[in-house]
Amino acid sequence: MHFIVAVAFLLIIGSMASALYFMMHDRGTTQRMVWSLATRVGLSISLFLSIQFAHWMGWIQSTGIPFGR
Repeated sequence: MHFIVAVAFLLIIGSMASALYFMMHDRGTTQRMVWSLATRVGLSISLFLSIQFAHWMGWIQSTGIPFGR
């Protein structure tokens, strides 16, 4: 699960970097920046749901650190 989360974060950062590149070079003439940002949102939602599912299945555990420390 740690590997999957790390890869997902790298993909999210890569999508953000490609959106920045397209924003600087396309100057609003194409929809590539929009698709890059939509991909980032989709990856972020997928990562969140997969972490929730893994916790529900018991594959990962919460740390149990109490709030306020």
